[in-house]
Amino acid sequence: MKNVIKYHKSIRNFQARPIDDNIILKIVKGAIRGSNTGNMQLYSIILTTQPKIKEQLMPFHFNQPMVKHAPLVFTFCADINRFSHWCKLRGTEPCYDNFLWFSSALVDTIIASENACVVAESYGLGTCFLGTTMYNAKEIANVLNLPKGVVPVTTMVAGYPAEDPDLTERLPYQAILHFEKYRDYNDSDINLYYSEFENLQKIKDIVKDNNLNNLAEVFTQRRYTKADNENFSKKYLDFVKESFNI
Repeated sequence: MKNVIKYHKSIRNFQARPIDDNIILKIVKGAIRGSNTGNMQLYSIILTTQPKIKEQLMPFHFNQPMVKHAPLVFTFCADINRFSHWCKLRGTEPCYDNFLWFSSALVDTIIASENACVVAESYGLGTCFLGTTMYNAKEIANVLNLPKGVVPVTTMVAGYPAEDPDLTERLPYQAILHFEKYRDYNDSDINLYYSEFENLQKIKDIVKDNNLNNLAEVFTQRRYTKADNENFSKKYLDFVKESFNI
């Protein structure tokens, strides 16, 4: 598992090779062993393998081909529906339709998804997470027939890799780790921590291709713009409020 975590790569191209049901079951069982709030397991996992449903999901993942071509498409959802149903069946009133418990379910869901990723990669599969899930959560929920109290959080595609990309660069651990208390960054810290990243040739090429001055501008002016951020943020928040009755 140590090497799996250290050498994680995002895989977007997959072989047309079936995946044994036993491996799929191990991925799911690994996911549900993740830590969670109060052992309530406030999440559900939707596994999509049928081409017809993948075709329906694709537009809401910005038509990324990997949604269609990956053998396995896992949609991880925050879910208070199941636990609330159990509470009512046992004669007590659930009290989890609020922001705190959406947040708790969100954390549980993300932990489960990362466990699933590690298990999948330990069996030689490649994976990639899709951030588009939150952008179009309501539309994805409609495709997957999700009831109220169930909100898509992230999607993971998986299959045997048909590519072997380089490892994605990461910031040095010194940029992430704070001892005892948070120590805010000064300008020198930021320049130091991001310098190696910014000076990679492939990063320089990305900046040049976008006709911008630096990578920060690529993020703010191309990839994740203010207008898109505000639009998708409102969409997701509105859907969460509607689904969780917040």
